[in-house]
Amino acid sequence: MEHEYARELTERFLRYVAVSSESDASAGVVPSSEGQRELARLLEGELRAMGLEDIELNEHAILTAYLPGNVPGVPSIGFVAHLDTVPVSLSPEVHPQVLRYEGGDVCLNVEKDIWLRLSEHPELAAYAGQDIVFTDGTSVLGADNKAAIANVMTMLHVMTSEALPHGDIRVAFVPDEEIGLCGSKLMDLEKFKVDFAYTIDCCAVGELVYETFNAGSVLFEIQGVTAHPMSAKGVLVNPLLVAADIISCFDRKQTPEHTDGKEGYWWFTGAEANDSRCILRMNIRDFDKESYEARKKYVLDVVDFMRVRHKRAGIKVTITDVYGNINDSLGEDRAPIELMYEAAHDIGIEPKTIAMRGGTDGSVLSAKGLVTPNYFTGGLNFHSNAEFLPIPSLCRSLDMTFKILELAAKKK
Repeated sequence: MEHEYARELTERFLRYVAVSSESDASAGVVPSSEGQRELARLLEGELRAMGLEDIELNEHAILTAYLPGNVPGVPSIGFVAHLDTVPVSLSPEVHPQVLRYEGGDVCLNVEKDIWLRLSEHPELAAYAGQDIVFTDGTSVLGADNKAAIANVMTMLHVMTSEALPHGDIRVAFVPDEEIGLCGSKLMDLEKFKVDFAYTIDCCAVGELVYETFNAGSVLFEIQGVTAHPMSAKGVLVNPLLVAADIISCFDRKQTPEHTDGKEGYWWFTGAEANDSRCILRMNIRDFDKESYEARKKYVLDVVDFMRVRHKRAGIKVTITDVYGNINDSLGEDRAPIELMYEAAHDIGIEPKTIAMRGGTDGSVLSAKGLVTPNYFTGGLNFHSNAEFLPIPSLCRSLDMTFKILELAAKKK
């Protein structure tokens, strides 16, 4: 039997992914792309049509709104979703397709001969017999995080049209999560007063998250010395070779492709160089705060060593904390997490506690004092053209949202 809200969820999701909203780390402004502002305006209009209050769309395309509760004296809850899709050198335009998956390989794009092979993605097998939203193989799908937007907007539509019992609800749609959680860093929590909040920003049904990486970015700036090769001996300092020496100081087994679970890593993510100057970028990730701080110190030690080894090179390093582990900000009050697990059990879902090898807007908000754990959208293979969203899984995500609100409405 089809879920009561399957059609609305699907229609909303397809409407939202039709708005190209890929973020751009090089833009230097928030929002980093006009598509995010366009999507925020679309959502603003829908929120006004539903009759929500305190609707505000600010200069950074942060959209907030308030639905007053109809049950007094119960927790007020926030929901946060991000507007942007990840920039991963695929097309920014999303062309989704809803297919009935009957097993085997899926041809995503006949013209370009792009396939989703079961041998490469065995997770597909579990969804045989279901309607699934796929990409056309040229882009990400955008379930990260437009599945969450569809979830929250459907919930609000139901709450406003059917008057189900609930406490105060506030929602926030924020830009540029994928390029450093920029939107949530700019949120004014004085305008988002809730007891706790949730993001809906991870994958398969049952995945619940209250641990994320501690994350930092590192910028190495290397100034070399140029010289003509005929007179270069003892004069020339090649910044690319200095960069290569820096890279060689970091364990090749502590990289994303060699780690999993709660193992941290180093990740060199980019370089721009010529014969006089090199810019080198690296990410640091670690769940344990002490280990994260030790990694930052090791970077400084490497730079000190390189300054001795390459005395005439100019070497500057900048380390920036990007986000922290939600778990480090929880304190003694674990009610929001317990409520999330209670909701999962009540709707018959086996919780799968995930230490997320990444971050969410909740990483920033929790550090600000607003505890914000995370639960599943139902989508899989985020950040790739193999991303897909089974409609029944998206419906189960919405069931979680309703159940959280229902249980909270009983906790006076």
